[in-house]
Amino acid sequence: MLGAIGPTRVYTTGGLRYWKDGRDVADVMLGLYDYPARGKYPAFNLALRVNLIDGAAAESVGFQFVGSEGVLTIGNGVTVAKQPRETEPGYTIDTFPKAQQEAYLKQYREKYPVQRATADAMRPQGEEQYLPPRGYSDWLDHHRNFIRAVRTRQPVVEDAVFGFRAAGPALLSNLSYFEQRVCRWDPEGMMLLG
Repeated sequence: MLGAIGPTRVYTTGGLRYWKDGRDVADVMLGLYDYPARGKYPAFNLALRVNLIDGAAAESVGFQFVGSEGVLTIGNGVTVAKQPRETEPGYTIDTFPKAQQEAYLKQYREKYPVQRATADAMRPQGEEQYLPPRGYSDWLDHHRNFIRAVRTRQPVVEDAVFGFRAAGPALLSNLSYFEQRVCRWDPEGMMLLG
């Protein structure tokens, strides 16, 4: 069985924030996708956004995967930024009365005693970057693979099912936006529910 083969719920919001010229498709969108646990893969949430007028000097595209041990950014190359793990969740009690602060802090320290620094906490924050070879173009490589598959009739990983698994949730994003509702999706049967 594949890992995360698709979300079970999709919700997208946004609107026409800049291009108010009669078009009906949002220029700013935020999509939220719920992926269930599957086999050895835990459940996770995915947030995708598009901003067709973000004010940036250069186009920035890519993905960020935020996890408990750091952030993996895929754009022009791959960047891995690691953050030392916290030994406790922290607290903010400054606005409470002094007696309430002391009672909370006593309870908090019972649950999270002051600890000596762990190996994770002593690990320095770091960032590693991996860049593609000079002159590499993922766009060109994608089209070369497509042309090679057509010419040789050899099967590819990105077949019609792969494409529909990607397109289905993307189309649900539009449906969710236009109908202003959460869309439920069956990733196994690749169909809209409800």
